[in-house]
Amino acid sequence: MIRILTVCTGNICRSPYAELFLQSELNRLSPRSFDIQSAGTHALAGHQMDDRASNKLRDIGISADGFSARQLTSDMASEVDLVLALTDAHRSQIVQLSPKLLKRTYTIREFAAVLVELMANSSVSFPSGNRPAAVLERWVTLLKIAPLNRHSARMKLSGSMDVVDPYRQNDAVYERMVDELLPSLRTIVEFELAHATQV
Repeated sequence: MIRILTVCTGNICRSPYAELFLQSELNRLSPRSFDIQSAGTHALAGHQMDDRASNKLRDIGISADGFSARQLTSDMASEVDLVLALTDAHRSQIVQLSPKLLKRTYTIREFAAVLVELMANSSVSFPSGNRPAAVLERWVTLLKIAPLNRHSARMKLSGSMDVVDPYRQNDAVYERMVDELLPSLRTIVEFELAHATQV
């Protein structure tokens, strides 16, 4: 399986939204191929997902029932293939916690920008199909190539690396969280869709 970890601060708003969305959508496309989890750099460990954030998930048909926040640890991070941070500061904290994760850790918006570049590049190809072996081969290939495209992706983002933290903010900030986060999550799903459904 491809193991992906999403990371924010408290692990009750942004990172669980990303975790649960990706797990639901990637399971639909490539069953039994992805294990998506989340954690927080200063987690409210054991708490359920923030009500307003979970309501945003329910709006698109995904339940947060049973979710429980977890504290990020170096052991947890070292066991995954890809870490998706919600801000550049989180990314720095993750790499500081485990320096060997440097090439495997991106902000979510950064990783989505890398995917956009790769999908537009006709000279780059990935294994197709949605069987676990094909998915594993595809993502191993992707994660080897992705760091080579990091710099150009970051330049195109022009500093827009972060997803706003809505915790204890007004409803408009929760809307902004979704507006900043969901397009990147959909880009990740679109990458898998483009390759999982090819014969």
